[in-house]
Amino acid sequence: MAPATQPAWVLTQHSQGPVAALLVYADKVRPLGGNELAAEIARLGEPGEVPIAQMQLALVLAQTRSPADLARGLALLQRVLANPSNDAQILHPLARLLTARYQEQRRVEDDRDRQAQQLRDSQRRIDQLSDRIEALRAIERSFSRPNSPPPAVAPKPAQ
Repeated sequence: MAPATQPAWVLTQHSQGPVAALLVYADKVRPLGGNELAAEIARLGEPGEVPIAQMQLALVLAQTRSPADLARGLALLQRVLANPSNDAQILHPLARLLTARYQEQRRVEDDRDRQAQQLRDSQRRIDQLSDRIEALRAIERSFSRPNSPPPAVAPKPAQ
């Protein structure tokens, strides 16, 4: 077996099996755009219990950058990992690697969404505070007008 320090294309030359086929497929779908990915997902359809088809669909789903698709891709990888057949066991190392990567991608996307929400909340708070400051400045300007008559004071009631 080739050491992990060699490039993927060298590993592919030495192992023309399902893992190599999936690596080539992953390279093929990586640059696809949104419409092309949707067409590929439709082409693949429901993979059933065929491990390589499940892995292919998981690879495409992860490219859409949709949280629901990523979750579906993770579920497909879990199905491959739970499958005890020889066809699935050959794919287990790659499925474990992709599962870890997709889980990390999910964490990063969740963090990004949380930070975006915090930014929106902070911006809203800044806008509110700016409005308050402007209202205070308007009050201050109304007091400092030199030609304005003093505010009327109601006479005190006689006792």
